Amino acid sequence: MYSSAMVGGGTMIIYFSGWVSLCFLWLLSRFLNKVWWTPFRIQSAMSSQGIKGPSYRFFHGNSKEIISLRNEAWKSPMELCHQIFPRVHPHVYLWKKLYGKNFLMWKGSMPLLVVTESELIKEILNNRDGTYLKPDQPYLKKLLGNGLITTRGEKWFKLRKLANHAFHGESLKRMVPEMVASTEVMIERWKQQAGNEIEVFRDFKLLTSEVISRTAFGSSYLEGQRIFDMLTKMVLIFSRNIYTVRIPGIRQAFSSLKL
Repeated sequence: MYSSAMVGGGTMIIYFSGWVSLCFLWLLSRFLNKVWWTPFRIQSAMSSQGIKGPSYRFFHGNSKEIISLRNEAWKSPMELCHQIFPRVHPHVYLWKKLYGKNFLMWKGSMPLLVVTESELIKEILNNRDGTYLKPDQPYLKKLLGNGLITTRGEKWFKLRKLANHAFHGESLKRMVPEMVASTEVMIERWKQQAGNEIEVFRDFKLLTSEVISRTAFGSSYLEGQRIFDMLTKMVLIFSRNIYTVRIPGIRQAFSSLKL
């Protein structure tokens, strides 16, 4: 009896080990398909159609290169010029010169087709037949909610209709006095600081916030200061997570465990 129990226990261990090994191999194959085979297949297909771009790097795509280029562009003060694009998106500026107006880049294992050709941009933005779907961006949705930038389909058309009404010519004319009043307050503040150094960027940010607050909510910037400060912090958090690379399947696995 003791011998039979030992044999039965050993068989169960073998079965269990085999099941665990099969599960591991299945997960490994899905992981490699996601971060290795599929990206190289997409890159090859796009290249055959004349769409070039920086090479895909295993797991992180081009995220490290993008972060490195941004850090390099931001490490020194900007000159007094209108060349803002190379500083804001140095990777797009560089790769556009290297690979053409339209190119392929990678955020982790997710391909991103960058389009800078004006006619193609018009076609994509018109999107009358719904061919070009917006990518799902959870961080952007947390920051902006279900607005024009994040919604699709019928809901997007309803929001667009509401926005068109708000930005109609007559509606904008009614906002002009509020804009003028906010600008005059800023100019008066500058006059009081004559001879001193003025932080123009900060003051224009305050002006923008006050104009939006007055025209949209009918309140002064001081009343809505807490809201704008919170939005600024949320934007910083969002910007830090744009190029964060996550291991495919981990989030879904933890969600399943919670259920």
